[in-house]
Amino acid sequence: MFRYKRSQRVQELLLEEISKLIQHGLRDPRIGFATVIRIELSDNLKHAKVHVSILGSEQEKEDSLEGLNSAKGYIRSCLGKNLYLKFVLELDFRLDETSDHVEKITKIISDWHHE
Repeated sequence: MFRYKRSQRVQELLLEEISKLIQHGLRDPRIGFATVIRIELSDNLKHAKVHVSILGSEQEKEDSLEGLNSAKGYIRSCLGKNLYLKFVLELDFRLDETSDHVEKITKIISDWHHE
């Protein structure tokens, strides 16, 4: 039977739980449509970089990221209640702009193809 490393299991649990909280548990009006893309854990599993994709203008993205960072305490307390981890992780929300880059590249290729 294939066994995941502990860090991979924790990443999956965090991704699922934080995604649920963003979709259903946060009431901050600054937070728009945000999706957790991936989570990077430190080797000691005490710090997590949470990469999120946010739809909207640059200002809406900044506001959403600000809202997520201000909700860290609440999110951490929910993670502590819902997940059985030795430590409640420090969270660092970061904007993942991969989809923006893909969109730009697709447009460039499309424009080039039409020429």
